[in-house]
Amino acid sequence: MTFEEFLAARLPALLRFATALSGDPHRAEDVVQEVLVRAERRWRRIIRMQAPEAYLKRMITNEYLSWRRRRSSAEVPMADGTLTAAGEAQADSTEPHADRDALWSLITALPPRRRAALVLRFYEELSYAEIGDVLGCSEATARSHVSLALAALRGDLAGRSRGLASVPKRDPREA
Repeated sequence: MTFEEFLAARLPALLRFATALSGDPHRAEDVVQEVLVRAERRWRRIIRMQAPEAYLKRMITNEYLSWRRRRSSAEVPMADGTLTAAGEAQADSTEPHADRDALWSLITALPPRRRAALVLRFYEELSYAEIGDVLGCSEATARSHVSLALAALRGDLAGRSRGLASVPKRDPREA
């Protein structure tokens, strides 16, 4: 498979992944572009790997984390949009949008490695061992990143619950 054929088939998925990491579709495009420039030079070696897309996603994750380190730590990216696909039918109510926007603003405020761990766990559905491989840490550290990120989100949501429309609570009997 040529580099161009791979991009024709998988570029939208790579952009969605980078958007979930960065919270901003424009920054996601920049991150993916940087990775693809480097990947094209090494394409013969990458395509021989067992999972070239997984390798590119790891490159995207590393580029995103590296990009975040190069920027000021005081800069917090804000999402201009949502992660829903264009053209999806949405209910006319504004409450779901307000809830989603509030949650997304909390997610974008997480430290980059924790947000990356959440994206890899819940968007990419990777195991903790796979997350550890992508982030270059142990499985226990990957679990810790996800756990701390979820705890921070729960705490922030509890603190903001007066300003949000009702967030559905899980019934413990459904577990």
